[in-house]
Amino acid sequence: MPWFGLGVFKVEDGSEVIESVKSAIKAGYISIDTAAVYGNEEGVGKGIADSGVDRERLFVTSKVWNSDQGYESTLKAFDTTLEKLGLEYLDLYLIHWPVEGKYKETWKALEKLYKDGRIRAIGVSNFQIHHLEDLLTDAEIVPMVNQVEYHPHLTQKELHTFCKDKGIQLEAWSPLKQGELLQDGTITRIADKYNKSVAQVILRWDLQNEVVTIPKSTKEHRIIQNADIFDFQLTKEEMNEINALNKNERVGPDPDNFDF
Repeated sequence: MPWFGLGVFKVEDGSEVIESVKSAIKAGYISIDTAAVYGNEEGVGKGIADSGVDRERLFVTSKVWNSDQGYESTLKAFDTTLEKLGLEYLDLYLIHWPVEGKYKETWKALEKLYKDGRIRAIGVSNFQIHHLEDLLTDAEIVPMVNQVEYHPHLTQKELHTFCKDKGIQLEAWSPLKQGELLQDGTITRIADKYNKSVAQVILRWDLQNEVVTIPKSTKEHRIIQNADIFDFQLTKEEMNEINALNKNERVGPDPDNFDF
């Protein structure tokens, strides 16, 4: 799984998402993350097809939405996702949210799809420790990825440690806290030192914390800039400074208090 990719949450289907995906692939991205509920899987698929890049070189992720959870309904939802994307398989398929009473049956469907070779990897999204512990009591396959809200104001240390211990790769959605962190004084000072943007420093912080990151952008210059994070390294002291910004503060829903 690539450490870095393009997220397309709230990117409009049609020309906007098509051009975002094409720009990202042109800039060297190979990982694209979408979801059924984003309503832009068709555009993502068109962007992939128009890019001219061999499908085998790309890593495509999507997610089953809450209303489709359950065994048979998940299998049907997966077929719909593949049809919209115009693909024959997915590299990663996730349970979008831990819907109580449904996510275990949903996971059984993902295990079947994985065993049938229709998905290269399966995982979850927005699962807290207690959700994972519950899932693991019956799961035949340990989730390979847990995609959660993760940024300097929400470092999720206990969850990260738990996932590491279980061999589950943590992945960050909203790594820039929907732009709220771009004016942070501590990160700005560090960014100035390296002649980098605040966004680049945060994304570098993700990687050095061994967290996969998928920033969203619709602007080609920003897509290119976001990926330019492999030519510098934050010091241990700088990593600790950014870690210390944690407030346990979310910009998205709390998985334990979400109206599913």
